[in-house]
Amino acid sequence: MSKTLLATAVFTLALSNQALAAGDPEKGKAMYNRCSSCHAIIKDGEVLVKGGITGPNLYGVIGRVAGSENDYRYGSERLPVGMFTDDMIRAGEEGLVWTEENIAAYSKDPIGFIKDYLDDDTARPNMSVKLKKGAEDIAAYLATFSQ
Repeated sequence: MSKTLLATAVFTLALSNQALAAGDPEKGKAMYNRCSSCHAIIKDGEVLVKGGITGPNLYGVIGRVAGSENDYRYGSERLPVGMFTDDMIRAGEEGLVWTEENIAAYSKDPIGFIKDYLDDDTARPNMSVKLKKGAEDIAAYLATFSQ
């Protein structure tokens, strides 16, 4: 096989794998109820998607430093201060910025993700729910709420 043909085949395969890895925001919207028991999506005080009060606001989560959401870090009427572990804040301080890809990976195994990221077997996030399917779709849906 020629080098050009081989390079084309590899490039095509890489693109098809990226397409498979990308989530579908419409499917994610339909599946978001798994997240809304803990998380709301709120922009400038306006509730865009109703949700619980035990998780940080997910508006603008894509591109945000982990553990830096204002209510999460400092508390509010929605989230009492001290409700969260410092490990998510520590992950953010060590450079974790949320992307669609790492939100999907985190959603599949939150404890394992943070343990691996921090290289600390004692690290724990507050979220322990594992999404068996649809994590990429939910991450794509969250990306539609970017700042």
